[in-house]
Amino acid sequence: MVSRFLSIIFSLIITLSSNLIFSSPALAAIGLSDGHLSACPSSPNCVVSQNGDEEHAIEPITYKSDRNTAKETLLKVLSVVPRTEVIEQTDNYIHTESTSRIFKFVDDAEFYFPENENVIQVRSASRVGESDLGVNRRRIEQIRLAMEDLGV
Repeated sequence: MVSRFLSIIFSLIITLSSNLIFSSPALAAIGLSDGHLSACPSSPNCVVSQNGDEEHAIEPITYKSDRNTAKETLLKVLSVVPRTEVIEQTDNYIHTESTSRIFKFVDDAEFYFPENENVIQVRSASRVGESDLGVNRRRIEQIRLAMEDLGV
């Protein structure tokens, strides 16, 4: 039983290490271009609300308040997301980095507030590796639920 457990742990470490060695960072895809967030790469470790294919698509976050209130509320929500730091913010854009606890993988999340729309377009992607085991999608969905709970 212990031998099997150690074998599984060893395999997991080898898989994660090889993903780091043979993958390139996704940081180049950060930012807005003509009012759109970047598309996701072919790997399954990314979600996007603008023009995402079936595997990568996620709904934008909607809000009922004004844009400034929605942005301030989102910043409050992001301040309590574990191991997450706001890297950049403008009047219509927020970029965060979230670091995993054990292996210190970095994920980038972006939030875009288009003018005259009550939505926050989102993109969240791992910088390295192939699979994120659904972490980026769950993080965005948890942020969405927090925003809804706060009545924004």
